This record gives sequence, C-alpha cells and structure tokens, in this order.
Amino acid sequence: MRRLPPDGGEPEVVVPGRRGVGGLVLHADGGAVVGGRDLVHVREGESRTVLAVEGISGFNDLTTDADGRIVVGGLRFYPFRGEAPVPSAVWRAGLDGRSEVLFDGGILWPNGMGYSPDGSILYACDYAAACVLAWDGSRVRTLAEAPRGECDGLAVDVEGGVWVALGNGGAIARFSPEGEVTELLDVPAAFVASLCLHEDDLWVTAVRDESGSGGVVMRGPAPARGLPVARARV
Repeated sequence: MRRLPPDGGEPEVVVPGRRGVGGLVLHADGGAVVGGRDLVHVREGESRTVLAVEGISGFNDLTTDADGRIVVGGLRFYPFRGEAPVPSAVWRAGLDGRSEVLFDGGILWPNGMGYSPDGSILYACDYAAACVLAWDGSRVRTLAEAPRGECDGLAVDVEGGVWVALGNGGAIARFSPEGEVTELLDVPAAFVASLCLHEDDLWVTAVRDESGSGGVVMRGPAPARGLPVARARV
C-alpha cells in the first residue's frame, strides 16, 4: 500500500508486501484500516487484526458508519485465480470487538460501499452482477444496474447521489437515491477502479490501457460535494 505525500512527490510505501488491499478507511487513533486476507489496523509500521473469518478468502472494499464501526465485503472465492464468483457476505466489525454478518448470499463480489446521508441505507457494489445494492437493515434490493461496464468503487454525495466507478466501462456514473442515472462522466482510461469526492476534488484510480498495466491516480474538479466518511473506531 502506498501514500502520496501532501506536498506531492513520489508515492511512498506505507504497508510493504500486503496483497489484495481492496479498500481502506482512516482510523481515529491514527493510521488506517485496510482489507486483504484479513482486516487490519495499520499504524506506525505495526498491524493489528480487526477481523479474520474462516472461509473468507479476502476482505475487499469497506466503509464506516457514523459510530465508526467498519462495514466490509468478504469474498468466498479467489477472483485473481480465475475462480467463478459465489455468494459472499457483508460484515460489520463493532466497537466492542465483536463482528456480525449484515447480509449473506445476496451479493457475489462485494466492492465499493457507502451510507446514505441519514445513515439508513448501505449501498454496496456487486462487481460480478454489475449493479448497486441497497440494504435498509432488513432486506437487500437492487438500486441500479451499470449503464455500461461493472460497478466497482463507490462514493456518496451530500445530496444522496451514489457515484460509481464503472470498471471496464471507462466512466463514472451518478445514480439518484431512486436508482436513476443522473450523470455519466467519461474517464480517459480503459478501467476505472475507484473514486473519492474530497472537498473540491474528484480523485480517481484507474488503469490506462487494456494490458492491465499503467495504473494511475487522477484528480479533477469535484462534480459534487462528497459525504464525509467517519474515521474507524474499532
């Protein structure tokens, strides 16, 4: 895992040798919580395990709720070994050290996640099904399907719009809370993996060409004000 210094310059390695980091959130005590084969809090060169579950091949993208609990997708297959997707799950790590499954089997390849402004709905991308799911605490429904490509990273704006990186679609889409496409922004890249709406900036991670090499981080004017994500307190 790498970090771009605030004053620019070359990216610096924060966590060496960690594979499968699909997402991260900053921690209230410093450092960050990152996914991979398990979920760990990394701070000042040391790692503390937050969540490890038997039968989960890896934890992918993640977010926090308003209380700082961590919500993360757990895969039950190995995508980069060419295995076919199988029903997976979304977990929540609590402040008391306990964890629970929020929903199981309703998602194949959990990816980008984020809460609605009032915290009542969790949005989660299903990369394999190319759709955005919405969980209201009792049931999971499909909010929207990708207009092209897949649904990878996700961010929510202050108006409740859901912004999604469209993978091989080479674009970013905004869905209304009702699931309608309200914006479709082309990105000069073959694959758009994730995005972040931070103050006046839109940050995008992408792959330049179809060879799969040439990963880039892009920055441009934010098309909307991003909803702040709480720091983890687990």
